[in-house]
Amino acid sequence: MKITFNGAVHTVTGSQHLLEVNGKTIMLDCGMFQGKRKESFEKNRSGFCKGESVDCLILSHAHIDHSGRIPCLVRNGFNGDIFCTSATRDLSAVMLLDSAFIQEKDVEYVNRRRSKQGKNLFEPLYTKADVAKAMDQFVGLSYNRPRQLFPGISLTLVDAGHMLGSAHVILDIDEQSSGQKRRLVFSGDIGRADIPIIRDPVPISDGADIVIMESTYGNRLHPAYPESEKELERIVNETVNRGGSLLIPAFAVGRTQQLVYALHKLHSARAIPDLPIFIDSPLATRTTDVFRLHPEVYDAEICEFLLTDDDKNPFGFGRLQYTQSVEQSKALNGLKTPAVIISSGGMLEGGRILHHLRNRIEDPRNTILLTSWQAPNTLGRRLVENEKSVLIYGEEFQVRAKVEVLPGFSGHADRDGLVNFVRVMNKKPHQTFIVHGEQAPSTSLAEALRSELGLENVIIPDAMKTYEV
Repeated sequence: MKITFNGAVHTVTGSQHLLEVNGKTIMLDCGMFQGKRKESFEKNRSGFCKGESVDCLILSHAHIDHSGRIPCLVRNGFNGDIFCTSATRDLSAVMLLDSAFIQEKDVEYVNRRRSKQGKNLFEPLYTKADVAKAMDQFVGLSYNRPRQLFPGISLTLVDAGHMLGSAHVILDIDEQSSGQKRRLVFSGDIGRADIPIIRDPVPISDGADIVIMESTYGNRLHPAYPESEKELERIVNETVNRGGSLLIPAFAVGRTQQLVYALHKLHSARAIPDLPIFIDSPLATRTTDVFRLHPEVYDAEICEFLLTDDDKNPFGFGRLQYTQSVEQSKALNGLKTPAVIISSGGMLEGGRILHHLRNRIEDPRNTILLTSWQAPNTLGRRLVENEKSVLIYGEEFQVRAKVEVLPGFSGHADRDGLVNFVRVMNKKPHQTFIVHGEQAPSTSLAEALRSELGLENVIIPDAMKTYEV
């Protein structure tokens, strides 16, 4: 059995791992590199998406850093099945079309300039037509229902509790070359217990022989979720008392719905003023509709909320407005009274959020609230690191708005949650690969697994390196 790590090693984005066993090649995730625009542009065109030799793809969840290069893989010759949960399929259809739209628009903008300079023109990484073709290959599976992929290779998806439809991947393999029965577990992104909307992650108590696991927050602990809601309440009230607006860049899938639900509860409890709340992201609007289609994955808290709340809708209430058109988005810049604006994208590298930021970043009454992990060299990371001036669309702005960081809304397990993912396994892995994390958290998690659980073979793999296991 061989595993090659094509992405999400020594970094968080670009998840893609190739498993070769029993004469078959199975790809685990096919994610896009995210971060600084120029660097991401080059990485996503660097030739990792080769399709002809891949027999099937297993997608852990729909986030673009895990799914974003699937149409590229299909464009380059992949015609096998793409296995995931039904909710992940529905979300992927929306998110990949949005990604293709962005690809096409970005290349159109760049090519106008390159044409004037007499340079060769770029092509988009993929188009909406490529997405449509790729969606024909998706196969939606239910949790906990084993599916034979090939002779001697069986797949089971269990709830990872990270976002709608997210899954841990279990592959039970009768290895032809050695005659061994072995289990490989790919964690995908590991969720947190006791956060609202989706259910808690399901433990893999039987254990595994080989584990590939994420390490995003391998060196830090999250505050308890109720504390984060109280912090959100404080931030809203303090901003309103200054006469300002609260600007929240948020990923359209998962984080936006969490924030809407939290604000809904605070509004219903009259813990925050009766102020307008805007979701300014067409993608967030469309993905929220997918959330509404999948109540089968809701946790007990939100089911109880649906029974008792007057609105009967966790993602909609009286003061909440979903903007659709560009004109509606631009109109928000003229607001003179306090408001909450949640807008894409989460790392401040593109999307409508940049227009709002440019309009509000130099006003000390306003607050910029960051609730997501920020990739190195992004505008979001610069704000986290308290830079005093930043460039937005090439223009320099002074950071006078208050910047708050609230990691407690993260859908990723923290250091203890990651260690516990392996701790509960009755059969501990004899080989563990640490992926999907920057160097410091990956190293910290590897050391914790060795010292606390006695694991011996814990490796932080190198990019594009093949390991025999």
